[in-house]
Amino acid sequence: MGEQRTGTARRPARERILDTAAELFYREGIRVVGIDTIIARSGVAKMSLYRNFASKDELVCAYLERNSVLHSQWWERVTTRHPGDPRAQLKALFQSLGHWLSHPKFQGCPFAAAAAELRDPANPAHALAVAHRQQVRMRLHALAAAAGADEPNRLAAHLHLLMEGAYAAGRTLESEPGSEPVASAAAILIDAACG
Repeated sequence: MGEQRTGTARRPARERILDTAAELFYREGIRVVGIDTIIARSGVAKMSLYRNFASKDELVCAYLERNSVLHSQWWERVTTRHPGDPRAQLKALFQSLGHWLSHPKFQGCPFAAAAAELRDPANPAHALAVAHRQQVRMRLHALAAAAGADEPNRLAAHLHLLMEGAYAAGRTLESEPGSEPVASAAAILIDAACG
């Protein structure tokens, strides 16, 4: 029938909705994308969407929660390549970030975009976006302290600012190929702070 793909079973409606919303929210923006567009692109019925997500706000929260999990998985994947070497772990994060900046699908930081679009502090999606960014700062601080930085708070602040700036610049500027600019800037900060 219309909902069956030849030779494969369809993924559950919740996954299709979330996949579609994630792609559209990331590429076009949260406020611009309406529920009707998500329904049409995901191929689910309106009732199915509302059975899985009570509102667009709930769908946005699910999108950000999934991005937070994906970000944590990325962080772990990159840092575990350098066990016991927090200085190398910090540098590897920015090397990897640089690669993402030059990816054709790169559209910036989904959390920064959500925080900017959904400015009401009472909005649960805004709170999730802010909490994620605070978590990134704490993780940078933990690595900076473990790497022996003289002032871990200061290094974490500098690296977080570099990361946020790289996300913003990557969307608007022609970046150099590969990860060199953001990775080399991070390495300079890390080496200066860690002696």
